[in-house]
Amino acid sequence: MGRLAIYPGSFDPVTYGHLDLIKRAKRIFSVVIVAVAKNVNKKTLFNLEERVAMLKEATKGMNGVKVEAFEGLVIDYARLKKVNVLIRGLRMISDFEYELQMALTNRRLEETIETVFLMPSEGHSFLSSTLLKEAASLGANISSFVPKFVEKRLKERLNVR
Repeated sequence: MGRLAIYPGSFDPVTYGHLDLIKRAKRIFSVVIVAVAKNVNKKTLFNLEERVAMLKEATKGMNGVKVEAFEGLVIDYARLKKVNVLIRGLRMISDFEYELQMALTNRRLEETIETVFLMPSEGHSFLSSTLLKEAASLGANISSFVPKFVEKRLKERLNVR
């Protein structure tokens, strides 16, 4: 069996930056599980089922990519799936401190699980779902940041024309 990795996140909503990282991870790992987090402490625009459905649509046709929901600690989910690599994206230097803290905490909780950091293409390095939701709510054209069907769902949810 080839190497497996988990790419966890909230994906609220999925962006071209997320898809870029999934494609980059697939160059290294034979199977990438995109793990959509159910985090009761984080207010999301889309519910868990909607985020999973959008990711499945966005990754349709990508061989070796599986989309699943999970709840709780990602290291517990990784143990359950028998996967010892987590993928995390680093967009800007501002991401590094938080991601390093998370990786070191996960390592302390489960030393057999490694975190691999990937950087997106330069054209996606500034993308964040939060920023896109704000721009969309103000009527911005976000078609270059998210798949067309995501843009449509986002504008419907935000009640923007």
